[in-house]
Amino acid sequence: MALPGMGGMGGMGLGGQQQGGDPQQMQEQQMIKYMQMAMESCPAKTVLAGTMGFGLGGVFGLFMSSMRYDTPLGAGMPGGVGTQITDIPVREQLRRGFKDMGKASWSSAKNFGYIGAVFAGTECAVEGLRAKNDLYNGVAAGCLTGGWLAKSGGPQAVVVGCAGFAAFSAAIDAYMRMPNDDRASDPIV
Repeated sequence: MALPGMGGMGGMGLGGQQQGGDPQQMQEQQMIKYMQMAMESCPAKTVLAGTMGFGLGGVFGLFMSSMRYDTPLGAGMPGGVGTQITDIPVREQLRRGFKDMGKASWSSAKNFGYIGAVFAGTECAVEGLRAKNDLYNGVAAGCLTGGWLAKSGGPQAVVVGCAGFAAFSAAIDAYMRMPNDDRASDPIV
């Protein structure tokens, strides 16, 4: 059955081959092909993971800084004002609070973005070297990333960072690779 605007079999011939038809559809197919090639490249994955990590880190940092109780407004704290919070005008309290939240959010965003970019780039490189897509790519990338992040702490910190990040990566990857038995979540029933 042909739907309106579909042109018979949607512009597809036997075996899914495109019949020499609409130039706009051909251009769309070419654009999809280029986008898929770009998303499979390691630099694109690294940039995307870094950007998404930066955004997530910013939101996480904003939330966590709003839940903190050790703000610069606290008396006797480094950078604090040393007076009661009630002695400061409300406008100044808000200005200092938002400034502190912004600093925490920016710091968390940078850290999450850096970790995301390093992990995604490493995992993509390991996958490319091994020419396989399995659980061991994430474990190896986690080990390398954890070791790299802990490099300034000495050899023991590198080993602990490697083991910790690899275990975390293995747990997340194993969970994400579990088969889904929930028929209700399938888009095609």
